[in-house]
Amino acid sequence: MILAPARGMAGNGEGDMPRTPTKATIAAEESGLLERQRAFRTAADRVAVALAECRDVEAIALIGSVARPLWREVPRFAPYRQLRLPIAHECKDVDLAVWVSRIDGLEDLRRARSRAVGQIVAEQGHGPAVHEVEVFLLEPDTDRYLGRLCYFRQCPADKRDCFAPGCDRHRFLKQHDGFSFWPKAIAEGAAHPLYDRRGGGIVARAINLPLTILDADQ
Repeated sequence: MILAPARGMAGNGEGDMPRTPTKATIAAEESGLLERQRAFRTAADRVAVALAECRDVEAIALIGSVARPLWREVPRFAPYRQLRLPIAHECKDVDLAVWVSRIDGLEDLRRARSRAVGQIVAEQGHGPAVHEVEVFLLEPDTDRYLGRLCYFRQCPADKRDCFAPGCDRHRFLKQHDGFSFWPKAIAEGAAHPLYDRRGGGIVARAINLPLTILDADQ
């Protein structure tokens, strides 16, 4: 898995509110959050190259928080949550939008993703888990959402997730009960194209996106 920045609770041991982190502590925390985003972008590039080798993949784009500048918010972890102190957003996973011409060969995509993630871990000693690389499958030209690429090794896997309505319709096409894909996620300016078969192949690299944190008024 992508390692989260090390953090600890700064309290006085008496059950009172934690002490406010110093500017140096906050700067170190945010540096770790930027590094986490950078690691996810590296993973996005590696997975995109692997998926591009699958004949049914027409295009790939980076979407979600890994594709954007980080913004400051009050997080869920201590001591920032208790103090209502904003800090840079923590990316939980990397999201890829992948346009596919057909969905009867998704096992090839599943294996490609797993292979790329495994290579990262083998080279670096750590890296994203397979479930931290989400692949949202879309229909070319219409952008119709089809489902997500399943990360289980067999389909069906007899897991709780497998009982979502429609999840057994196509092998390795995962459905989530109550989930609706947000069309704005792939809008111009929100999504960053990485691969386009019609455009000649790899068109950009996620690692080249700037690592920045937006102030609250931006």
